[in-house]
Amino acid sequence: MTAEFKRLGKRGSYRLGRLRTQGVRVAAAPEPFRPSFKRSYRRGPASAWVLAAIAAVALIGAGTVIGWWFLPFVAGLAAGLANRVAGWSTATALQAVAAMAVAGWGIPLWWHVLDGQAYGAAARHIAVTNGLPRSAAAGLMLTLVVAIVQAVVGYWLGRAVTPRPAEI
Repeated sequence: MTAEFKRLGKRGSYRLGRLRTQGVRVAAAPEPFRPSFKRSYRRGPASAWVLAAIAAVALIGAGTVIGWWFLPFVAGLAAGLANRVAGWSTATALQAVAAMAVAGWGIPLWWHVLDGQAYGAAARHIAVTNGLPRSAAAGLMLTLVVAIVQAVVGYWLGRAVTPRPAEI
């Protein structure tokens, strides 16, 4: 009986039949996590991607003027679909998508506020309705946050539906 107690917890003391001979291997120890700081491989010239971003800002801005509020989502979706080809890191692409949404909605809205149109009053009303301070800037910031959320969700959906490139 004391011999059994001495075997407790020792490697190989509890054999479950002939598992090892049946092809069951001992699991290898997991490799420790090593963060990688490699740059992502981008395909195509950077000027083409900058021009695409400027075109997206112009498209979102034109949509803002005519009342198409959903265009930041569409631009984010297009960016998510194109990012598999582009090879940008997710952090870089999300920053670009957020900047496109802010510029696309922010420039036309700010232009109308500075022009003295009723956008300032509507922005104040939006801010007060949502519990923010009564100022046009707070309402405009909330509107720009909505644009960023739309663009990021569109980007996420574009990345989700695009298949990953085959591993070589």
